[in-house]
Amino acid sequence: MVKLLVALFSFTWVVIASNQVSRFFQKIKLPLITGFLLSGILIGPFGLKLIEINSVERLHFINNTSLAFIAFVAGSELYLKEIRNSFKSIISNTLSQLIITFFFVSALMFFLTNLVPFMANMPFTNKIAIAILTGSIFIAKSPSSVIAVINELKAKGRFTQMVISVTVLLDVLVIVLFTICLTIANNLIHGTSLNFGFIISLILEFIIIFILGYTLAKILEVLLSVPVSSYLKSIFILILGFSIYELSEFIEILSRDYLNLEFLIEPLLICIISSFLITNYSRYRNDLSIIVKQVAPTVYAAFFTLAGATLSIDILLESWATAVIIFLLYIICLLIASFVGNRFALNPKLYGKIGWMPFITQAGVGFALVYEVTHVFPDWGSQLATIIIAVIVLNQLIGPPLFKWSIKLVGESHLPIRGGESVKRSTLIFGLEHHSLSLARDLQKEHYEVEIASIEKRKNISHIQDVKIHFLEDLNIKCLNSINIKKFHTIILMLSDGENYKACRLLFNNFEAKVVVVRLFDSIYAEKFQELGALVVDPSTAITKLIEQFVRSPIAGALIMGEEDKNAIVDIKISDRNLHGITLRDLRLPPDTLILAVKRKGQMLISHGYTRLRRGDIVTVVGSMESLEDLSLQFEE
Repeated sequence: MVKLLVALFSFTWVVIASNQVSRFFQKIKLPLITGFLLSGILIGPFGLKLIEINSVERLHFINNTSLAFIAFVAGSELYLKEIRNSFKSIISNTLSQLIITFFFVSALMFFLTNLVPFMANMPFTNKIAIAILTGSIFIAKSPSSVIAVINELKAKGRFTQMVISVTVLLDVLVIVLFTICLTIANNLIHGTSLNFGFIISLILEFIIIFILGYTLAKILEVLLSVPVSSYLKSIFILILGFSIYELSEFIEILSRDYLNLEFLIEPLLICIISSFLITNYSRYRNDLSIIVKQVAPTVYAAFFTLAGATLSIDILLESWATAVIIFLLYIICLLIASFVGNRFALNPKLYGKIGWMPFITQAGVGFALVYEVTHVFPDWGSQLATIIIAVIVLNQLIGPPLFKWSIKLVGESHLPIRGGESVKRSTLIFGLEHHSLSLARDLQKEHYEVEIASIEKRKNISHIQDVKIHFLEDLNIKCLNSINIKKFHTIILMLSDGENYKACRLLFNNFEAKVVVVRLFDSIYAEKFQELGALVVDPSTAITKLIEQFVRSPIAGALIMGEEDKNAIVDIKISDRNLHGITLRDLRLPPDTLILAVKRKGQMLISHGYTRLRRGDIVTVVGSMESLEDLSLQFEE
């Protein structure tokens, strides 16, 4: 017990150091995962030996707990209401990856007999058994790696959604296929026939897995409903995940000793089923999502650092030739599968060209299946594991950077443009005066890119260094084009009423301005601007309306005035086609946000939980700036 505590304490410090070292890899455009893996290799038994082999074995429970949590994360990503419009693409790519990879890798492994010493003198049936086991293992992907890269890049879009959905589905299907192949391999090697009892045993395994997954989902529902802090809930969820691994091993031993059978109950599949049920058929999906986001970075750091520490560099050196051959064919399989899958799904040609990059990485499930083969076939399992682990090492080191590159190629990375800032929206203010300068600076504080256009040249403005100012000779199309008017998302008119009206007509008749806001001097012009489609601010009534709002709702008034520093109100346009038709109650919203209104084709809707969104709707949301940025990303295409 003392040795375990010492090992755990040492590993905690190593993970903290690994987390800091991995930041360096971000600076050189490599994923955090790569940093964690290399940190683990560096401090592990084959590096500086800061963690010994015995210590790694004692920390095996961290690996099981992390894998269970990663399975929870993977299941929670399969939200059917958000991916229903991408089913064709997801199913097409999933089936092409599964079928092509399984048959190609199995065939290659069978014909590599002369390069694999332990297979050379094996019977024909044994070679088939090893080949199908290898083929099934290489279907396994790495949801943990995929999710970690997606979170790092704040990736969002059609390609990203397809990748995570296909990855999770493949990991569900590979566990099913591996369970079947393992039973077939066991029968082939021991010379037993594939009788009716085998089919019954297999069906019973999946029934037990589903029952346990459903039971775990109900336990999670009770846990998530308890009014305690999310940190306590996350600890209990991690404990539940570890308990599933222990229960799975207990059932395997019990069935072997008392029933003369060996039920291989896959804990990863149990955890995926439970979180899938919570996400799709429970009102606690948002609670689970909050905990996942809180705990995931720590779990990834611990899991991948430990994975790096357990990788045997000597194994990679001994079997590099065979590993490289399998690795190259594996890449070819992914290329073919990507082309076929995306062609059938009628996806953009770019998807077919780069769609193989996200699926190289293998980690948690792949390692788990390799360990299962070693456990079931101790005579040659470790030798086969040597080759497969060597390939997985290559996949894990090369895969994340390529996936990161593919996300950037399709333009679905939403990282800030500059340190810590959000992606900026461009705003142009017409009129150079005290109010326009004050407005420009306030908008800049909210990370808007603001410029000012003036038709009146001013002297002594050299002190204005923080706002870009354009001087126009006149209000005409040529002058507006000279300042690239098309790039601005919002136009604010703060000139005289006549000049504002002239500019407004030019904008609506010749340019596609998204939003035009007009400040009035005389309210008699309000109707003219409204007919053009502009938003009108009348100073003569604005103060009265604002005071009235403070009387009716001081909190809403404070939000409008910006006195609530932690919260803001924004309008977000629905452009994600997967959200078309989804009800407000089915949205996965951050807990500190609230939808106030929905505007459709210029008409304000009386919204409620059963209001269905449409593409192009404008949703008014209140919440923290950080959550509003996440929500804006969620609603984008």
